[in-house]
Order: sequence, then structure tokens, then C-alpha cells
Amino acid sequence: MPTVEHVAHASGAHFASTTRWGGVSAAPYAELNLGGAVGDEPSAVRTNRARAAGALGLDPADVVWMHQVHGADVAVVDRPWATGEVPPVDAVVTARRGLALAVLTADCTPVLLADPVAGIVGAAHAGRPGLVAGVVPALVGRMTELGAEPGRMLAHIGPSVCGLCYEVPEEMRADVARAVPEAWATTRGGTPAVDVAAGAAAQLGRMGVGVASRSGICTLESPDHFSYRRERTTGRLASYVWLDAS
Repeated sequence: MPTVEHVAHASGAHFASTTRWGGVSAAPYAELNLGGAVGDEPSAVRTNRARAAGALGLDPADVVWMHQVHGADVAVVDRPWATGEVPPVDAVVTARRGLALAVLTADCTPVLLADPVAGIVGAAHAGRPGLVAGVVPALVGRMTELGAEPGRMLAHIGPSVCGLCYEVPEEMRADVARAVPEAWATTRGGTPAVDVAAGAAAQLGRMGVGVASRSGICTLESPDHFSYRRERTTGRLASYVWLDAS
């Protein structure tokens, strides 16, 4: 059985993230790789996605996946994509209760949002480029256009590499901080770093959205999570958001 972190609210909002355990993929993707574009066997990925959905009480056919490209485009969906039609986006929104939205990560930051009153949820893949491009504000903005209210939104930030571990060149840190000052960070060794999760939380706050919960797990430090920076060739975690169907 897959090991998952699941935060359920009385309002009917659900936020969940997987670990790397409980799947069928072989090394270097062991075990619960949910990424379909990392070189793993497609049949293993399908089995893993079905197992993860089952552990969360979801129908695998009611999960929307993205073709993530580190941008800021947002798609509105009311069903999963058909084979061959998945567009290159890094955020999705739905007003369909019971439909789950999924974000794939292996150090990047999954940002999950829900307005249970409006019946709208959204999910964003916020890597360093996406953070700078504004994928998080774009997601909030699209949800607001559909009738969600920032002050009502519940936000959850899933597992990602922390600011104490995400070492980058000094020039890169400066570039990110010019766009999102709160992402400025320093590693434990005193070298330049970026804190994408802190930057995403700050962007949410500027738009009136409070962070209701966050994983607190650093994927680079945790052997229970996939980390691209640690392993390079590796699997992908998934983070999900959905509202109870009734």
C-alpha cells in the first residue's frame, strides 16, 4: 500500500502527497514513481497511479495530470485529458467536485488551493523558473475569475527542497530575489540558495491567500521522497487537491 500524507478539512477540501514507497517501479525509480516522462516503464507508472489513487479513495480515472514545462500557463478543466491532448501547463483549475488535480515534483514546490464555498480547486507546479514567471499568482487569478475568493481559499504547500539545501549560483539567487524577495536564502554552509516554498507562500500572501498547511518535508534530505538534485535519474512524487463530490 502506498504511503501518503493526507490533510482533510471539515469543509470537504483534501490535500495529499505521496512518498516513494508502495509502488512497483524498479530502481532508479523505486518504488512509487508517478511521473510518465522520466524513463520508467509505462505499465509501472499506470499501476503506481492506480495504487496512489486507491490509497486516497480516488478513482484513477478522475485525476488530472499535467505536461509541466516550468511556465506560468493555467488550464481550466472539467475532466482528465484524453491521450495525446495534454497541453503544456504548470497549473490547473477545476470547478468539478470530486475531480482531483495532480502535480508531479522531485524537489519543486507543489502549491494546492481550494475554495470549498465556491467549489473550486487549483494546483500549481512551482519550480524556480515557474516561481519567477508567476505561476502561483496566475493560478490564484484564474480561480478568482471563476468565482473563488482569495480570503476563503485554503492553501497547502507540499514537500519540496528547502532553502537550506537548494544551493544556486549567486547571480541566480539575485535574479530570483529581484522577482520574489522572500525566496532569498542561504544554505547551512553559508552559500547562496533559493527557497521556492517561502517565495510561493509570500506570493500567496500578497494576493490575500493564507497558507493553511504545509508539508515541511525537504525532499533532498528525506530518503522517503524522490529528489532530482540528490539522484538526477529518479521518480516523481505527486501532490493532489480535490473537494468531496457531495
